[in-house]
Amino acid sequence: MTDKILLNGMEFFGHHGCSEEERKIGQIFKVDAELIFDLSISGKSDEISDTVDYVQVFEEIKRIVEGEPKKLIESVIETIAEKVLEKFPLIETIKLTLYKPAAPIADTFQGAAVSIVRSRK
Repeated sequence: MTDKILLNGMEFFGHHGCSEEERKIGQIFKVDAELIFDLSISGKSDEISDTVDYVQVFEEIKRIVEGEPKKLIESVIETIAEKVLEKFPLIETIKLTLYKPAAPIADTFQGAAVSIVRSRK
């Protein structure tokens, strides 16, 4: 399947990190998402009910990133994939990248990121 909806550059303020200070102070996290599923039905019908409402996907990702603090960004991204696939049954595969631009490294550094791909079983 090559059809997809892209949600790029989403920014949220979360409290994730291994240190207590990171979890207390918080920081910006960025997320890119590819929602892979058949868009031909909605492309022909022009009806929102035949597709995935990306506003709702955005809100679900926001709820997770801005929600319960986690130590690892791997855990945050896994939760996003799990919940999006659970709540949006049309999505066959989700590709996600979660960026942590202010990762605690003292040298010149643009940030850390994790990427995953998850599909329905």
